[in-house]
Amino acid sequence: MNAAVLFSGGKDSLFSLYKERKKYNISCLISLKPKTDASYMFHYPNIDLVKKQAKLLNIPLIFIKTKGEKEEELKDLEKAIKMAVKKYKIKALISGALASNYQKSRIEKLCKKYNLKSVAPLWGINPEGYLEELIKNKFEVIITGIAADGLNQNYLGRTIDKNIIRELKKLKIHLGFEGGEAETFVLNCPLFKKKLKIIKAEKQMENDCTGKLIIKKISLLENKI
Repeated sequence: MNAAVLFSGGKDSLFSLYKERKKYNISCLISLKPKTDASYMFHYPNIDLVKKQAKLLNIPLIFIKTKGEKEEELKDLEKAIKMAVKKYKIKALISGALASNYQKSRIEKLCKKYNLKSVAPLWGINPEGYLEELIKNKFEVIITGIAADGLNQNYLGRTIDKNIIRELKKLKIHLGFEGGEAETFVLNCPLFKKKLKIIKAEKQMENDCTGKLIIKKISLLENKI
């Protein structure tokens, strides 16, 4: 069965792809670029870099822009889904929804409209166990956005490892970041042909606990580690 993956370049969409890759023929990725970081549905920091990830995955990418306005952005998602149905004959849509009923219900509504199977392999997953699975499966994930009390600019650019899991547990936030506490970007995983390496990045802080890491230059390592 042909399937598309809603793809942000972060841990959830890539791990969902990883978990479902043997059950479905992953025909394309769907990414939407919001004009502002106020989007309720889509990632904002570094979204253009999904183009590099798509090449590493060797999977076609549908990439369209959206204003990022609540509810209105769903029309742009629908446009992308229609493109995937027409061009790639998809029958299923895979998303990285963890616990957000807002996100999952709207995806399911669009899937129903186009007679697609909605697949959310991470739905209801134990957040701590999930982060441990990422580490176990050699996913190199960095934090690129923060928006929660207790987080600060020192977390931007940090790799998710066992040490950071211990720190985050003390902050009493959702460890999967489903409430928007943080956003992530995947530099390496078993599905990539090569590893991504950040050459230049800049931290932009709105206040002590809200900010993002803007990746300005990134390269491919010839020898994947």
